[in-house]
Amino acid sequence: MPRAFVQPMESPNHTNLDPSVFFLLGIPGLEQFHLWLSLPVCCLGTATVVGNITILVVVATEPALHKPVYLFLCMLSTIDLAASFSTVPKLLAILWCGAGHISATACLAQMFFIHAFCMMESTVLLAMAFDRYVAICHPLHYATILTDTIIFRIGVVAMVRGSILMLPCPFLIGRLRFCQSHVIPHTYCEHMAVVKLACGDTRPNHVYGLTAALLVIGVDLFWIGLSYVFIARAVLRLSSHEARSKALGTCGSHVCVILISYTPALFSFFTHRFGHHVPLHIHILLANVYLLFPPALNPMVYGVKTKEIRERVVRVFQRGQGTGIKVSE
Repeated sequence: MPRAFVQPMESPNHTNLDPSVFFLLGIPGLEQFHLWLSLPVCCLGTATVVGNITILVVVATEPALHKPVYLFLCMLSTIDLAASFSTVPKLLAILWCGAGHISATACLAQMFFIHAFCMMESTVLLAMAFDRYVAICHPLHYATILTDTIIFRIGVVAMVRGSILMLPCPFLIGRLRFCQSHVIPHTYCEHMAVVKLACGDTRPNHVYGLTAALLVIGVDLFWIGLSYVFIARAVLRLSSHEARSKALGTCGSHVCVILISYTPALFSFFTHRFGHHVPLHIHILLANVYLLFPPALNPMVYGVKTKEIRERVVRVFQRGQGTGIKVSE
């Protein structure tokens, strides 16, 4: 642990504690509602685990679903589960019993993994847009372009890209001095929330945060948008209304997931950078919406809008009920 990162701190009651410990305050201004806020957090966390594990089990056990679009969906579910386990347990501990203490090392680790997983998810969403582009614009070459090897490489690129872009973060945080409070007014160790506590030159951190956001959200949204421009052009050239509806229907789930993922991310980003008059608790609520809602809603969207997954889920549950009846008999 860099020495500059470990400086004397104060707890919320201004008593001296271990200098290597931070304190996550939760949602300032809404402390009296923490217990009530834990209910939707708990529901969303449960939905994330159940929904994404269901997706992984169904795709793994159904050979008919071993296709690129569903393999990308499995990548998305795996990332969502990992991101949820990085945030929800500590968030519930804060909301239930005010257990906001977190070591400096654990704070850096949480910061790294949360932001890295978000970047990985963005890369997978871009890959899913490419999948839809190839399926609609170049259907005859779909199987030769999106081979198992290419899909595996895309998964590796997603992991490496997220990890490399977040690699400077611990070092940039480690060079800072925290000579005043170690109380973080947030529910998790968010990069800029920690930077604001520093009393030195934080310009490199601000430049890095903005650059990383533009390289991920900006670049990925550009290519996703461009892919859908080509998709729209290809669909409009189809002579049959039924063919156009079918082609657009295959993109419906992905468009919904993009809106669910990027809308709160953009709101959180712009209010954090430019919404200086927005109350702090609004900033924090938006940041938590960005982390909690997409992992919980993504499997629901694909489960409801994708016929193949919906039928397989029903079949799995019917098998389970049939096994239960036989055992009871």
